[in-house]
Amino acid sequence: MQKGDIVLIPFPFTDLTGTKLRPAIILVATTHDLTVCFITTQINWQEATDLIIHPNPINGIKKISLIRTSKIATIDRTLSVGKIGSLNSFERRDLDFKLKQVLQLP
Repeated sequence: MQKGDIVLIPFPFTDLTGTKLRPAIILVATTHDLTVCFITTQINWQEATDLIIHPNPINGIKKISLIRTSKIATIDRTLSVGKIGSLNSFERRDLDFKLKQVLQLP
């Protein structure tokens, strides 16, 4: 697993009352942990720092979705259920740009 891979993980609700299995994009992969941001099909709730991705055979996404760059979590690597796809080089570049925006980096 590496940056740009799309995996399924049990992602926590913001109020920490539970989790839901959903796709997430890997931002950082270490020996023990994955830092990810979640992917949603709720495109009507788009924020300026979200990245739209369209389904294709490479990314494995089934519907037009948003990468929610403001929803970041670090989880134990063993929680990943499996890889469903990965971003192409253009999507990775766009993701890096959106991450710089959300983290207010120059």
